[in-house]
Amino acid sequence: MESEENRQWYKLDLSANVYPTLQSRTFSSVYRLTVTLKEIVQPGLLQQALNQTLPRFPQFRVSMRKGMFWRYLEVNQNPPPMVRPDVRNPCMPMAFNNKNRYLIRVYYYDRQISFEAFHSLSDGYGAITFLKTLTAVYLRNRGVNIPSGNGILDISEEPPAEEMEDAYIRYADSRITNKRTMEKAYILQGTKEPFYTLNIISGAVPVTEIKAAARRYDATITEYLVSALLYAILQKQKETTRPKRLRPVRIALPIDLRGFFPTESLRNFITMLYPTIDPRLGEYTFEEIVQQTRFFARYSLNDKFLKADITTNARTTQNLAVRMVPLFIKDIILRQFYTRVQNQQSSAGLTNMGIVHLPAEMEPYVERVDILMGQPFSPRTNCAIISYRDTLTINFANSIIETDIERYFFRKLVHDKIHVTIRSNRDEVM
Repeated sequence: MESEENRQWYKLDLSANVYPTLQSRTFSSVYRLTVTLKEIVQPGLLQQALNQTLPRFPQFRVSMRKGMFWRYLEVNQNPPPMVRPDVRNPCMPMAFNNKNRYLIRVYYYDRQISFEAFHSLSDGYGAITFLKTLTAVYLRNRGVNIPSGNGILDISEEPPAEEMEDAYIRYADSRITNKRTMEKAYILQGTKEPFYTLNIISGAVPVTEIKAAARRYDATITEYLVSALLYAILQKQKETTRPKRLRPVRIALPIDLRGFFPTESLRNFITMLYPTIDPRLGEYTFEEIVQQTRFFARYSLNDKFLKADITTNARTTQNLAVRMVPLFIKDIILRQFYTRVQNQQSSAGLTNMGIVHLPAEMEPYVERVDILMGQPFSPRTNCAIISYRDTLTINFANSIIETDIERYFFRKLVHDKIHVTIRSNRDEVM
């Protein structure tokens, strides 16, 4: 008879349903987090650490299954995946029916440990918790005494049920919902690279300098960086588009809802905001772009507005008529809606993971932390930001040849007296 553990399964959370529908040979909902150590990584000890760490994280120890009406996650009884040497083009699509059926990967290269996850399993918060814990366990295997805490979980503990909560459901009780569709945004037209190519341009900047620059504009770091990306795309549109064909420039900005609604969940718990500048209203100075972004953030970042956004998603998936539609029809409708409507509403994506905190005993062994979003759905760029100690890293990822957006963006930072160190997986850059 099959054991209770073998029968265990989880519903996809409200954010997770869209990702498997959109996954294809040329698009992946995979993201990456990387820790750079101060010593060469030993693959054998890293594999041992993964084997020890994975049982503590049930949200990553799953496989994707397909039912009549919905996909779901099933506990994966296979051994943990093997750690692998790193690849030139990360964040490639994951096959749901691969040999071991895991939707995670762990890579090593020189001093780096990288963790990739399919977005249906967790958001960046859950993934960084996993990577920090994995790295701590690896260092313990090297003989370093690293305590739990500061986002490093105790792998000897049983995972509490709260960490697998779909927190959207708990808070989706607003009496009104937010509008889901917006006017079509400016879409960057780039020259697509060959299949399975991901171009990465990474900038490292001192936290003190970017804080000072943001302060000069009376903005937070996120508001300043969103404004810099809006500015870069506006410059590109102005350079390549006739005035009568101008479109709004809009950034898809994920917001971690844990700061507004308490939960222990390590699954997805984010929503999207869309700061916008419309050049048809006139030409904007950078100061005006920052001001508009700041006003938008002040208006949107509160529990009432965000709860209405959560409720919009919940009511759609909980609708009886929607629930009774067969999965293959849901996939067709959702894919068409995303392609024709949702994907047309933003010009680029920017995510800021914020500050990574580690135990004091662990900090001497960690040099840098990076986050990378995978291939965009269409020819555009994704920007991912994270900071550790005195360095903030900004990683652009896309599958197009042109680097105009990145060049405008980093030149703006340099103009604002921020020293930027650039590196890339391209042969030539900028």
